Amino acid sequence: MKDEKLNGIRDQFSHIKNGLTYLNHATIGPLSNNVRKRIDEYVYQRSETSIKNYESILMYEKSAKEKLGKLFNADAGRIAWISNIADGISLLVNGLDWHSGDEVIINDMEFPSNVYPFLNLEKKGVEVKFAKSDNGIIEIDEYEKLITPATKLISISMVQFTSGYRADIKKLSEICKQHNIIFMVDVIQGAGEVNLDLQKAGIDFIIGGSQKWFMALQGTSYFILSEELQEKINVRNVGWASVVDEWNMLDYNLNLKDDASRFQTGTMNGIGIAAFDASLDLFIDTGIEEIERINLDHTNYLFNELSNIGLKPLLLNQTEDRLSAIVTVECANGTELISQLNREKISVELREGRIRISPHFYSNYSELDRLIQTMKKYI
Repeated sequence: MKDEKLNGIRDQFSHIKNGLTYLNHATIGPLSNNVRKRIDEYVYQRSETSIKNYESILMYEKSAKEKLGKLFNADAGRIAWISNIADGISLLVNGLDWHSGDEVIINDMEFPSNVYPFLNLEKKGVEVKFAKSDNGIIEIDEYEKLITPATKLISISMVQFTSGYRADIKKLSEICKQHNIIFMVDVIQGAGEVNLDLQKAGIDFIIGGSQKWFMALQGTSYFILSEELQEKINVRNVGWASVVDEWNMLDYNLNLKDDASRFQTGTMNGIGIAAFDASLDLFIDTGIEEIERINLDHTNYLFNELSNIGLKPLLLNQTEDRLSAIVTVECANGTELISQLNREKISVELREGRIRISPHFYSNYSELDRLIQTMKKYI
């Protein structure tokens, strides 16, 4: 990316001007000036002008779905809004028909939102199997050897939140297709920082959020599902917005919409969707392939520089297609180091005793160098 374009993007983020080195997007993303402007416009409408701004919400909803569809190479009609990851996974899990003896395979380093909805099935006699990870890595073979004729669903995160390991989604998708297994992927730590083409990936259900790498608001998540899977899901929760001709309110005709919007039961998170729509412009304009390339360059740079100060990144010897923008490193004094970095206005995270560093594509090498030099001072 040319320096002029990068500097223009960096100008969108006020925390940079305030001297904060923010390398913590895997926890939560900062809001750009464009997103703040959209939020201000929304609040202005709701407080001073139209107030009943439902038409604006519908416009932003349509626009945001189209932009997400473009980024994922997916039909906008396959996208639905949900409040958070756990709610979206629960919608899928609770909508399927389960029988005692059915099996689900996940892995042992997933974020709890991708675990508890499945463990909740155990009261129905469903067995939840855990593929075993090894030092932050989950090999697809560990999933494959757990498959039996009773396996009904496999779930994995596109990028693991503690290690930054990017799973071989294509390989696992092919295995699921061979065995007629539903394939679900949590993309919250991957979408917006690495590329995902759903036409090539062969995933039945993805779930993601807007607050991390997409740098929008909390409480606005989305899922994308195939038409085939949609027909297998019993719609447990319905509302006035789930049905065809929803504005014919006294007809009471429970005729569900034929796309993913049937799962949207009523009033949406209008301000969250409006903000998400504004945030997506940055990703459309920059291009997700370019964003991924820059992020992987940052990762390789951090690998080298962390190694030079005597620290060992967790995924140092992995091939690039297994990497993401998350770099995790072992550190003996992690809690103390985080405190020192916070005092120096450098934001990273402590996860499972390791330092997790997560810059984004607009981060620059001066910020990465500042982190490295500060870590060197305190380790």
